[in-house]
Amino acid sequence: MSPLSQERLRKRDRFLDQAVREMWKYDERLRGLDVEVRFDRGVAHLTGEVDSTAQLRTARDLVGRLDGVLGVWDRVRVDGRDPVVLDLGCGAQKQYPGNFGVDLYRTPEVDVLADVSSGLPFADASVDRVFLVHILEHLIDFLPLVDEVHRILRPDGVAFVLSPWWQYVNAVADPTHVRMLDVQTIKGICRRPGSRRLWYPLHAACDGASIFAELQPLADESEYPDEAELSRFFD
Repeated sequence: MSPLSQERLRKRDRFLDQAVREMWKYDERLRGLDVEVRFDRGVAHLTGEVDSTAQLRTARDLVGRLDGVLGVWDRVRVDGRDPVVLDLGCGAQKQYPGNFGVDLYRTPEVDVLADVSSGLPFADASVDRVFLVHILEHLIDFLPLVDEVHRILRPDGVAFVLSPWWQYVNAVADPTHVRMLDVQTIKGICRRPGSRRLWYPLHAACDGASIFAELQPLADESEYPDEAELSRFFD
């Protein structure tokens, strides 16, 4: 798999913009929802406000089904409440204004100083969204962090993962990268032998350069998807 060119990604974004406009126009499940969708290199960014988490889930699911969508990221108000969104290892850049930046080193974007490899200073089920953008590949053992994210997310929360694909040169060109990821790694994260931390894969994709995934914490084994549903993303 070769990485998609920037020109192709731009053209794909234009196609997806049109597809979403038509979907909002003709799909009764979306009509009237105050959600704006913007595409950036195949990633859908949802902002706006909805009345319920069910409405947001519907919007996310339908956008994610469009051919060519690599990820569905959102920062949407639900029932009049702003979401609590963390950017872990944000450095000097947050994914959305208003997110809480968390990092080991102080920058203007960091709101909470913490070593994310040693636990997260947040209460159980207190966070709506967590961004793990270019962070897992820097940790020798990232599973404790993944478990911590599971702990702090609310039941309808989502973790957004973005990491270099193991076969792309950027995965090995950076000497601070100590772990390599594939889409199948995401499947392994969702259900690990001996772990009670289960994840529902809302979306997973690879563009030849990066791995994208959105994961929702599960509380019970009975909620885990069957193999037919998993086959949408994984071997």
